[in-house]
Amino acid sequence: MVQKYQSPVRVYKHRFELVMAAYERRFPTCHLIPMFVASDVVEEETNEDGSITRVERRCALDVDAPRLLKRIAGVDYVYFIQKNILNRKERTLHIDSHNETFSNRVIISETCCYSVHPENEDWTCFEQTASLDIKSFFGFETTVEKIAMKQYATSIKKGKEIIEFYLKELQDEGITHVPRWTPSSFPASVPRPTSLFTSPAVLPELVATPAVSIPLPTDAKDITCPDIKQDDSLAEILLGTPEDKLDADYIKRYLGDLTPLQESCLIRLRKWLQETHKGKIPKDEHILRFLRARDFNMDKAREILCQSLTWRKQHQVDYLLETWVSPQVLQDYYTGGWHHHDRDGRPLYVLRLGQMDTKGLVRALGEESLLRHVLSINEEGLRRCEENTKVFGRPISCWTCLVDLEGLNMRHLWRPGVKALLRIIEVVEANYPETLGRLLILRAPRVFPVLWTLVSPFIDENTRKKFLIYAGNDYQGPGGLLDYIDKEIIPDFLAGECMCEVPEGGLVPKSMYRTAEELRLWTDTIYQSASVFKGAPHELLIEIIDASSVITWDFDMCKGDVVFNIYHSKRAPQPPRKDPLLPHGIPSPVGNNVQLIDRSWTLGQDYSMVESSLTCKEGESVQGSHITRWPGFYILQWKFHNMPACSATNLPRVDDVLATLQVSSHKCKVMYYTEVLGSEDFRTACWDVQSLGSMTSLESSHSGFSQLSAATTSSSQSQSSSMISR
Repeated sequence: MVQKYQSPVRVYKHRFELVMAAYERRFPTCHLIPMFVASDVVEEETNEDGSITRVERRCALDVDAPRLLKRIAGVDYVYFIQKNILNRKERTLHIDSHNETFSNRVIISETCCYSVHPENEDWTCFEQTASLDIKSFFGFETTVEKIAMKQYATSIKKGKEIIEFYLKELQDEGITHVPRWTPSSFPASVPRPTSLFTSPAVLPELVATPAVSIPLPTDAKDITCPDIKQDDSLAEILLGTPEDKLDADYIKRYLGDLTPLQESCLIRLRKWLQETHKGKIPKDEHILRFLRARDFNMDKAREILCQSLTWRKQHQVDYLLETWVSPQVLQDYYTGGWHHHDRDGRPLYVLRLGQMDTKGLVRALGEESLLRHVLSINEEGLRRCEENTKVFGRPISCWTCLVDLEGLNMRHLWRPGVKALLRIIEVVEANYPETLGRLLILRAPRVFPVLWTLVSPFIDENTRKKFLIYAGNDYQGPGGLLDYIDKEIIPDFLAGECMCEVPEGGLVPKSMYRTAEELRLWTDTIYQSASVFKGAPHELLIEIIDASSVITWDFDMCKGDVVFNIYHSKRAPQPPRKDPLLPHGIPSPVGNNVQLIDRSWTLGQDYSMVESSLTCKEGESVQGSHITRWPGFYILQWKFHNMPACSATNLPRVDDVLATLQVSSHKCKVMYYTEVLGSEDFRTACWDVQSLGSMTSLESSHSGFSQLSAATTSSSQSQSSSMISR
């Protein structure tokens, strides 16, 4: 595979002729580059008027390679051929270099160009491209490639320092100006230093990187002439950049410190987009995010970037900030908003997720509107990053998010809400990579590991590493919020001094909900329907292989009242029976109704109750979970809610008889969804959560939901595992 490199445009704020005088001083050898041992002028030719000079050099390099590799190759030095064409009339210097050593095994080529800045003739531009193609090298191809890239990057970084050293040397000698070429100004002969080797022997060969061109580093300051005022403003940086090209100073100021190879990836991907993409070219910061998301793998970054650009065009995302009008329900009940910046200058977004009625928002808006709102937040985040970059004078490409989970409970596990959240995460991960600099999760309750188990698989590993989680008031201690946010801007609801204008949330009025027909589009895909009758509960079997698995449920009471129970049995129930008669000989009504517990079973012997009974009223939504103690068979039961009877009897009551005449009045309808989180997944999630912050209080034990949520109803045997939202 061919490795390619392309440098950004590096601008010397010196005239071309002075830069050329400095360039010539690095030959025949340069003490600033220890590996550059010597060089010989093989051929030199100047045309009649002296405007063009062609020079071919043979350069010897002492490569910093392992001794074993040198012994295997049988060499100590390597040779490169460098061909220069200096055009004094056009004021350009073109340099082509290639390796002479092992050219049948390794091909290294480099092209450099010095030229006059197109908009300022007193400045000089430098560009560089190179490629490395290792065909074979005694089985050490990967090692040679790493050595070559390392030394090549080092050479590039020192290149500008070298030119500036000789510019300073010229200045110390009183040479601050070299006149431009004219036909009459060129002397008949020009003295030139020759090689340090009078008769160089043909040395053994070893692959190396070309260090004979003049690349420029990213971290050095220019030495300007007295008559040129130096200014780091954006206007001057952009002025110093030729059209459609990136300037090294611009990269450092607005994109950050990049290695030469990272700069190359950015420039090549940007150039590829300019040549092939028909739509709007994304900003350099955005391209760089995709490269970082794929560890600067050009092919992978290009693939996901193109997919994202197509998505942005299809959904008109570029115009979202101008066209999106937030519905009033979001303005009133969406508990998130921008709030100043963190200590690093990153925009700070505050989300009070525990106070947000996610179910109400999804039912009132639908998934699409909620997604558009989140996208507008991300677009605003990009805009704020650009603004803060200018304000703070350093690159800021991501933001910090502070999530307060106080109030988080099982109602946040409402499955359409979780489904909407997962889709939002998927879209944001795909189209806004590397925009989250840090995520601070505060006041995480015991229910958080369950939510984390559901959500974390959809979050990129690099993103998860940016999470910091604090339980209770741990965020107020050492290593807490003050390490990342100035005291003056900590929100008031976190015991800070700064008023935060984020809405306080609350329950979305049901009058704002969409109709059932509109919601069916996204509820029918995951929910199942069941009917419950007097004397005929609906039961669902769940087999658990590993203890400590987590059973989660989410159901809505569409009609009637039920009692919800969870049972455990070591033996499997018989296949669901289809009994045409209810107790006392009452005909069984028609409906989606399954009964599993055999009438001959005895509670406490054949099966046992693992959670307290929970009465659920019509119109309520119930979300909950249970951490299993034992493997075996768990039965979720929805049972018709009977009014307390005055006395027990084996004879049918009047209500039972009337049920045969008016069955519909004793019919309940439940829409439910269940999911089992594997014990390994849940334990891993708990470990992840603990490793991300001060979450030792969230360690799970085998005692049901009581270990996950404080919002429970106590009983002598167990605690309720569900949260009811009305």
